Amino acid sequence: MALKNKTALITGGSRGIGLAVAQAFLREGARVMLAARSEEELLKAKKEFKKDFANIETYRADISLPRDVTALVKDTIGMFGEPAILVNAAGIFGPIGELESIDFDAWKKTFEINVFGMFNMIQAVAPFMRKSGYGKIINFGGGGDGPSPRFSAYSASKGAVARLTETIAAELKDDHIDVNAVAPGPVNTKFLDDALAAGEAAVGAEQYKKLLRQKEEGGTPPELAAELCVFLASSASDGLTGKIVSAKWDDWKNWDRKKIEAIMNKNIYTLRRVVR
Repeated sequence: MALKNKTALITGGSRGIGLAVAQAFLREGARVMLAARSEEELLKAKKEFKKDFANIETYRADISLPRDVTALVKDTIGMFGEPAILVNAAGIFGPIGELESIDFDAWKKTFEINVFGMFNMIQAVAPFMRKSGYGKIINFGGGGDGPSPRFSAYSASKGAVARLTETIAAELKDDHIDVNAVAPGPVNTKFLDDALAAGEAAVGAEQYKKLLRQKEEGGTPPELAAELCVFLASSASDGLTGKIVSAKWDDWKNWDRKKIEAIMNKNIYTLRRVVR
């Protein structure tokens, strides 16, 4: 059991990929605190998990609010002890449509959840990880690659997540705290349903067809991203930090100590301007 007796705090854990990560962590022996904004979804998840696992608790919180984050971390420590693992899976799609038509407040809210909320969580748990001299922080990047027209809030916020991951990783490296980002691939979650519900006019004809095809074909299973998160949260990935890892396309299942050392000596799996 790769995460036995480790305390893991997972935001956005009441559905989709976050829920799959929680299940994978519980199977590996972790003590899991699930946080999300929906009390109803949290209670449903807790009830289901309690059938097989005892070490699962939930907490309703809006991570864009520092007071909620402080209370969440305090409650987690009270129940399970200081978190050794943080998974930032909470996120929203934000407004969909051409840039002239979308609401700026809604655009800004996307950053408040996807970026500011993530920073709030990292800032709250980092002191405890520094004190113990060990920690694993896993951030979720976007499901796609390259520019995403008409999804500017989501796409830009996930670009910020990538650079934030690299920067925090460099800052915490000497404290043996590994910080990485996961690109889960095109997973069929509520995000996909929301995009399809927005309609072809908002999404654009080409992108709408692409999303319909993803829906029909099933997309990338969320369990793949969850499996990657287990690797990144376990001692098997010690020393791997500041990287952006694709659950679907990268060969992370074959990364041993020697491979990790080689990766860390190169500027691969990072945001870089490449001069050809």
